[in-house]
Amino acid sequence: MKTLSGKTVVLAVTGSIAAVETVKLAHALRRRGATVQAVMTEAAAGIVHPDALTYATGRPAITRITGLVEHVLYCGEGGAADLLLVAPCTANTIGKIACGIDDTPATTFATTALGRGMPVVVVPAMHESMYRHPGVVENLRRLRSWGLDVVDPKIEEGKAKIADTDVIVLHAERAVSGRPLEGKRVLITSGACAEPLDDVRVLTTRSTGRMGRALALEAFRLGADVTVVHGGSFPCARNIHVTTAGEMREAVLRVCRDERVDIYVSAAAISDFAPERREGKIPSGSPLTVRLDPLPKVIDEVMAACRPVTVAFKLGWDEEERARAMLDAGVKMVVVNAPPAMGAAEGSFKIMTADGTRDVTGSKEEVAAAVWSGLL
Repeated sequence: MKTLSGKTVVLAVTGSIAAVETVKLAHALRRRGATVQAVMTEAAAGIVHPDALTYATGRPAITRITGLVEHVLYCGEGGAADLLLVAPCTANTIGKIACGIDDTPATTFATTALGRGMPVVVVPAMHESMYRHPGVVENLRRLRSWGLDVVDPKIEEGKAKIADTDVIVLHAERAVSGRPLEGKRVLITSGACAEPLDDVRVLTTRSTGRMGRALALEAFRLGADVTVVHGGSFPCARNIHVTTAGEMREAVLRVCRDERVDIYVSAAAISDFAPERREGKIPSGSPLTVRLDPLPKVIDEVMAACRPVTVAFKLGWDEEERARAMLDAGVKMVVVNAPPAMGAAEGSFKIMTADGTRDVTGSKEEVAAAVWSGLL
């Protein structure tokens, strides 16, 4: 999805060894539709050649401020840029930005961008001991207090390594989205549950969690604080790991009890039944009858507990009548899809609200965007 279509991103590269990752980052931003203009410090140009970023962006990399006042053309009042992305950002550059020092192309762009009030995303990368320095900690706190988005590094091997490319791109998308969901707490259930039949076997579904992932990432792009209850791990969200429907129910109700939930999206294939549990391993080779006991509907308990704006998913070919009943009961939106969409990258969905029904066919990302646009 071209989430950055029509947007111009200034990618300011400073002198961390992580600068070698910026060719990949520039390509990722362009795949999302962005126009990317690289700006490099002298230290960065000693790590990755400016020609590499010229190739990656399709535009000559800026390595010094000239009489064309490039920092004003892009980041000044009425400038061409929509976002300044400083990646990687060294401890040195963090300190300079925090103190208003602009003695490199990157810091001059930053000073100009901050004065304009445009979105700025900073992506630290350095040794872990430098990242823990009280001055660096205070400078990052200061940048955050000014409204800059600081993308936390990965702490590995004694280093505060640059965040993954997909995480940086998500923060860039969030920065230019206008953040219509800013201040909203979104709770999403995602993926399949697995109910134990014995110590070896489980009863589950073909759900992969792709829809839940797309919904969570789109909510983050739009500015929300996202919590996902599931068996996996999504970037830019708080992940609460569960396996069974019972664990999912307990986790969801605990979040509802302890925190404010503004929007609840029930995108998981939560088990409708649990098999009667057998101890050990059931011997193979003989016919077996398994009793399935019905499980409580988590969505009903959530609506009763904290009354959030609720989005339900219904799986089946003939679920529209049940979906309308859910709308009558207070659900804000019901998304109906057929079993072939489960686990697939694309599918056909009906998005139903009190105002009518909309048919959406496409990737899970496109469907997620349609769901959130229908709520805004």
